[in-house]
Amino acid sequence: MSLEDLAQRAAGGEIVDAAGAPVGLDEPARMHASIYLYRDLPDEPEIPFDLSILHADADIVVVDKPHFLATMPRGRHVTQTALVRLRRELGTDLVSPAHRLDRLTAGVLLFTRRREVRAAYQSLFAQRRAVKEYRALAPVAEDLATTVTVADRIEKTAGDLRARVVEGEVNAISDITLTERTDVGGIYRLQPRTGRTHQLRMHMAGLGVGIVGDPLYPEIRPDLAERPDHGDFSAPLRLIAHSLAFDDPLTGEHRVFTSTRTVLDTLH
Repeated sequence: MSLEDLAQRAAGGEIVDAAGAPVGLDEPARMHASIYLYRDLPDEPEIPFDLSILHADADIVVVDKPHFLATMPRGRHVTQTALVRLRRELGTDLVSPAHRLDRLTAGVLLFTRRREVRAAYQSLFAQRRAVKEYRALAPVAEDLATTVTVADRIEKTAGDLRARVVEGEVNAISDITLTERTDVGGIYRLQPRTGRTHQLRMHMAGLGVGIVGDPLYPEIRPDLAERPDHGDFSAPLRLIAHSLAFDDPLTGEHRVFTSTRTVLDTLH
């Protein structure tokens, strides 16, 4: 943003202090004073798929997130996110994600509805007490009909689109099983024991069965990655967060939530 742009924003009363009072660019700086300038929202293609609610009570709301919808605002994705949609639908800013799904992954996603319960539900994921199962569509590999466990070390650095397998202590473990064969590929059950960025996508690609529609693994496919930015949602990553199970940290009740989506669906 140029100095001219800042001057225009200030003249319009868009630069304000903590009390919401306009601040001019020529005013002297004050120690420990907060000044706010809210950035313009980027142009975002509308994600034309529903964020359906699987369950809602006073403490949590569980949704069936569609492909292409980010969990929460980040970078270019602000209004077209599950968090913003859900806050608007429920009419409250107290809604907060207890965990995250990649933007390209669809399926079960849990949010809390009250600050008082947020830490309890987030701890389910931080302490790995929530059991997740995914489904993926990929080429058939008969040797995966018996469960294969992949264990390695994954790291992702800022600015790099892809995560990397590196030497060192194991921090990523997945159980992968071919469960069904179809005319368009195999359906796999993926059971992550850890939650590293892009873990399942990397482990599938490493086994030679990259997930259908993956723009990053085993190789970067810019043509596929750029489609959603131009409003083309015809080639989703065929990866679904199929189910989420846990013992409720407040009541002790065993709870299981299952996605209505499948890896063979026409997008909805």
